[in-house]
Parts: sequence; structure tokens; C-alpha cells
Amino acid sequence: MKTLENQTLLYDEDCPLCRVYTSGFIKAGMLDENGKKPYCQLSDEEQNFIDVKRASNEIALVDNENKTVIYGIDSLLKVVGFSFPWMEKIGNLKPIKFFLKKLYSFISYNRKVIIPSKIKKEIKLQCVPDFNIKYRILYILFAATITTLVLYKFSDSISILPKSTILREVFLALGQIIFQGLFLMKFEKKIILNYIGNLMTVSLMGSLLLIPILILNVFFNVPQLITLGWLGITVLTMLIEHSRRIKLLELPFYLSITWVIYRMIALIIILNLN
Repeated sequence: MKTLENQTLLYDEDCPLCRVYTSGFIKAGMLDENGKKPYCQLSDEEQNFIDVKRASNEIALVDNENKTVIYGIDSLLKVVGFSFPWMEKIGNLKPIKFFLKKLYSFISYNRKVIIPSKIKKEIKLQCVPDFNIKYRILYILFAATITTLVLYKFSDSISILPKSTILREVFLALGQIIFQGLFLMKFEKKIILNYIGNLMTVSLMGSLLLIPILILNVFFNVPQLITLGWLGITVLTMLIEHSRRIKLLELPFYLSITWVIYRMIALIIILNLN
């Protein structure tokens, strides 16, 4: 493995994914021991030649000798490409690079609603991405789509429920956005969309937790009691996570209460469809 020396990746220390892959580059020998640095520890000298705003959206790779910087997918391709030149060549092909850039932006602009962190008011320089309404709405739709598909399949494994339809699950997934939005009307648009992003991450997390039961049902006839128990544990986990995120966002606690109320109303309506 060839080591790219005298190059430093500036990463978001509050982003677990960022910490993992930057540490992975060093452990694999792709970068030297000084190959990563938290964004918030940038010196005044470094801020003179680094685009601080851009570096909060796209991970920056700093050439410590020449004082030059590249950003985003270009920086990752350079690190990987130094050890695996063929990967850099493939990654730089126009259609592939276009896709990688869009995927990178999709994750980067939404990373704080995927894995939120508390704003540290005492730290002046924080690696917080710009609010991008286009990528936020795309993320909300993505999470709603995955949630809809999983719940559609999962509902069929609960015999007490009427047979599910995609349309019903779409209404349930999007209905919570409208319902919760009614209690956020006094807040500005950015706060509302940040909350909805977190709300849909909780729903996405819940749907992913249900997948093991779906897989087991393919091979075995899982007892209804176990399925319902798994669903109950999943909903409780989602409630705890929703409450945690509400606290991080410094939003009213009653949003967790209305979150529960919506699910109770939805369940009553579904049961009465029989």
C-alpha cells in the first residue's frame, strides 16, 4: 500500500462516518500519521488558504508542503487513487464522477439529520454543512420511500391488520410529516425541514430494524407473538431516538407526544378498515 505523505484530510469530528473512514485511511497506510485533522482545529494560517465554508460541505485534502487544497470527491479519489490508480481513473470518468459527486453531496448536506450532534456554542469554528433545501427534500423523499416499501411488506406478516397497499403506506409515511408540521408552524422553514429530516431518519431506522423479521419470514413461519414483540421493541427504540433528537435540536418535548398520538390515530384508522 503506497502512502500519500504530507497530506491532511480535514474531517467533521462530530460525524462518526467521517471519523471512521479518515482513521481507516491512516490504519491502511494510505495516509501518514498526520493524515487527518479535525476541522475545528484549523489554525489562523491554514484559514488563509483554505476555503473554510467549502470545507464544511466537502471534506478538504490539504497539501501541507504546497499549501494547496482540493475538496469533496476529488480529495477522496486522490487518497484512494494514490494506492489504487485504477480506482481513481474509473472514478474520474464523467458519468461515474457525476454520480459520485451527487451521492457525496446527498450524504454531506444531510449528515447532520442522519447523525445529529449538539451545536457547541463555545467553539467558534464548527464543521456544519450549509442548509441545502434540494438535498434535504431528496433525503426526506428517499427515507419515506424506503419506509413505505418496508412497512408494506411487514404489514402482511401481521394477521390482525387489513391487507396493506402501497398507497396506504405512502399516506402513513407522509401523513406524519403533515401531522407533526402542524405543531411547528411558528418556526422558520429551516428548523422545520431539519426536524422533518430527523423525523424521517427515525422512520428509516425503524424500517431497517424490521428487515430481520422480513428475512426470517422468508425461510420460517415466525410466530405472530414474536413479530408483534419485535414491532413493539422497534417502536420503543424509535420513540427514545426521536426524543433524543428533539433534545439535541432544542425543540419542544411535546413533539414526541404528538409523534405517539399520530401512531395511535393511524393504528385505530387501519384497524377500522376491516
